[in-house]
Amino acid sequence: MNYRDGVPAMILRRETPIRLRLIATLTAVLAAVLLLALTLVMISVQDRVRVIGREAAPQAATAADLYFALSDLDAQVTRILLAGDSDELAGSRVDALGAYRDRGYQADHDLQTFLSSGAGEAEQATALRIMDGLAVYRQRVGQALAAQAAVASTPAGKVPPDALGYYTQATDLLHLRLLPEAQQLRRHSQGRLDGAYAQKSATEATGVTIAVLLGGALLASLIHLQVWMTRRFRRTWNPALTAATALGLLLPLAATIVLQAQSRQLADGRDHGLAPYLALAELRALGYDAAADTGRYLVSANLSYYRDDFTQKSACLTGDPACSPASARGGLPELAGTRAADRWDAYRTVHDRILELADAGRTGEAVRQLTGIRRGDAAFDFAYFDAAVAETTAARERDFDRALRAAETTMTGWSLLPGVILTVVLALIPLGVRPRLAEYR
Repeated sequence: MNYRDGVPAMILRRETPIRLRLIATLTAVLAAVLLLALTLVMISVQDRVRVIGREAAPQAATAADLYFALSDLDAQVTRILLAGDSDELAGSRVDALGAYRDRGYQADHDLQTFLSSGAGEAEQATALRIMDGLAVYRQRVGQALAAQAAVASTPAGKVPPDALGYYTQATDLLHLRLLPEAQQLRRHSQGRLDGAYAQKSATEATGVTIAVLLGGALLASLIHLQVWMTRRFRRTWNPALTAATALGLLLPLAATIVLQAQSRQLADGRDHGLAPYLALAELRALGYDAAADTGRYLVSANLSYYRDDFTQKSACLTGDPACSPASARGGLPELAGTRAADRWDAYRTVHDRILELADAGRTGEAVRQLTGIRRGDAAFDFAYFDAAVAETTAARERDFDRALRAAETTMTGWSLLPGVILTVVLALIPLGVRPRLAEYR
C-alpha cells in the first residue's frame, strides 16, 4: 500500500476533494455574506447622508430662518408706527413697509416649506398653529395702522392710544406665542438633525466592524485555501485565488477608508459649517429682536422693561453662556468675528443715545436717530452690523454644502461596488479550485 506522510494514499485521495470543496464552499459563503452585509451598510449610509443633507439640515435651516423672519416683523411694525405721517421720515416708513411685506412672505414660504418637507405630525401641528397665529398678528397690525391713519396728524414718535393698543396685542402675540413656537420648531429640527447624525455614526461603526470581521474572515479563509492547496498539490502559484485574495483584502480596506472619510467630511461640515450657520441665524434673529426693543422703548413711552430686555439680549449676542447654545459658543466674537462684534457695539452706542434723548423728552430727535438712514443713525449702523453677520452666515452655509457634496461624492458607487468585487471573488474561487478537483475524476 502506498503511503504519503504516513497516511495511505487511497484515504488521502478520497479525503482531498471533500476538504477542498468544503473549504472553497466556506470561503464562498463568507464572500456572499460580506457582499450582502457591506452592500446593505453602504446603502444605509448613503440614505443617512441623504436624510442629513436633503431633509434634516434644510428643515433646521428653515426653522432658523422662520424665527429670524418673525423677529424682524415686529421691528418693522415699530418703525412704521414711529414714523407716523412725518414727511421727514416718509422714506423710512416706505422702507419699513417693504421690509414688513418681505418678511411676511419669507415667513409664509418657510412655513409652507416646513409643512411639505416630511416633518413629523407634532412639528406640522406647530407650524399650522404659527400660521394661524401669524394671521391674527397681521390682523392686529392692520388694525393698528388703520387706527393711526384715522388720526388727522401723527407726528413722529406719537402713537395714538388705539393704535398702541392694537400694536401691544400684536407684539404680545408674537413674543408670547409665535416666537416660542418657532423656537420649539427649531429645537425639534435640531433634534432630528442630531438624531440623523447619530444614526449615521452607528451605521458607520457597524460597517467598519463588518468590514474588519467578515473581511478578515474571508481573507483568512482565502489564504488558508491557498496554503492548504500548496501543501497538498505541491503547487505554489494559483492566479485565480491570488487575485481573489487581493480583492478580498482591497474591498474591506477601501470600504473602511470610505466610511471614515465621509464621516470626517460630514462631521467637519457640521462642526465648521452647519452648526455655526444655525447659531449665527439664531444670533441674527436675536439682534433684530433686540434692535426692535429700541423702538418699543419709544412706542411704550419709555417703559423700562424694553431697556432691560435689550441689555439682556445684547449680553447674549456678545457671548453670555447662560443665554442659549449659540451664546455659549462664544456669541458674535467667536461665531462671526470681531468685525461683527464691533459693529454691534456701534449700534449699542446709538441705542444708548436714543434712550437718553427719549428720557430727556426729546422723542422726535430719538425717532429720527432711530429711523434715519444716515451714517451714525441706528438704522444705518444696524444694517452695517447685519451685513457682517449675513456674510459670515452665508459663508458657513457654503462650507456645509461643500462638505455635503464631498461626502456624497465619496459614497458614489458604493451601493454597487461591493457586489461587483465580491461577485468577481465568487467567480474566481471555483475557477481556482476546479483544476485541482478535475484531477480526482
